[in-house]
Amino acid sequence: MRFGAAVLRSYGGPFTVEEVMLAEGPAEGEVLVRIAGCGMCRTDLAVRRSAGRSPLPAVLGHEGSGVVVETGSAGTGLHVGDHVVLSFDSCGHCRNCRGAAPAYCESFASLNLFGGRGENAARFTDAAGAALAPRWFGQSSFAEYAVVPARNAVRVDPSLPLELLGPLGCGFLTGAGAVLNSFGAGPGDTLAVFGAGAVGLAAVMAAHAAGAVTVAVDRHPGRLALAESLHALPLPAASDDLPDRIRRLTGGGVMYALDTTGSARLINDALRSLRPTGRLGLVARLHAALPLEPGTLDRGRGISHICEGDAVPGLLIPRLTALWQAGRFPFDRLIRTYPLADVNKAEHDCDTGLVVKPVLIPDGRERRAGCSTAPPV
Repeated sequence: MRFGAAVLRSYGGPFTVEEVMLAEGPAEGEVLVRIAGCGMCRTDLAVRRSAGRSPLPAVLGHEGSGVVVETGSAGTGLHVGDHVVLSFDSCGHCRNCRGAAPAYCESFASLNLFGGRGENAARFTDAAGAALAPRWFGQSSFAEYAVVPARNAVRVDPSLPLELLGPLGCGFLTGAGAVLNSFGAGPGDTLAVFGAGAVGLAAVMAAHAAGAVTVAVDRHPGRLALAESLHALPLPAASDDLPDRIRRLTGGGVMYALDTTGSARLINDALRSLRPTGRLGLVARLHAALPLEPGTLDRGRGISHICEGDAVPGLLIPRLTALWQAGRFPFDRLIRTYPLADVNKAEHDCDTGLVVKPVLIPDGRERRAGCSTAPPV
């Protein structure tokens, strides 16, 4: 079959929307999905800075949602017509996968980032028959169709706005999962979120849904205003003595902090904002050594990296959609939709912070816009 997709052919070049070919349908354990929408994540854009480790040319996109149109075998647990959200790839048989921790799959980096799932890779080519890189995050969903392992696909209620659900498979999953899974935050807990982008604002929404008090730190007033509208206490990142201000706002400091920025200064501020035995979670990848100031880990404070919100997608995604239906996780407010043909504009707006979460719509229609005017951060 032939269909349209956004192809990245060079690390410094634009996406090109072109026809690609799938020589064979889904194999055993796979499903073919007609993509309704796909979120653009900063991990997609980080391919440009991967020093060649992520293979090109490639179809990126790993926050897809759509409708199952074909199954490769009866054992997938999915059926034609099912509405699904696509999440990250995992092997399913390593110790961590068997222990319900697929985000820590021993093959996570290879499968998701570096084209490590090579079986049947030759079936996916450009219109001239030249090979494209193996599926990105098991999806490559900047396209009209995607073949995915069934374990990546989570069935959802068909009454939900399918074209907007894709970011629940990664960005929103990460922020919400950090709060609900990694921290286990509940009523009366306190949280500081550093960086009010898609992941940070998902954490803000999840914390409010859980009954926690949240301080949101960002350097741009527009993002702080959005965080405040989602029930966070806003605090400019440039504030003098940021930890002291957080301690005053929360009656002595926060039990949990989430950093989405990768800034060494803010990470140290986050640690100083914690109560004794408090925990800081990092979600951004660090590209240099992290200097910790003396005393930041005193009194039982801890720091760790959180991958994909410690989520089992099949459990957390339905929980988040149920919260949305109850009006307690309004993720659609963070979304602006773009036709797939406008993928380069979506990348520009995402990279510069003009939009919190771009979602590409393959059929070309801009279906719904949420909070689309947040200024750059």
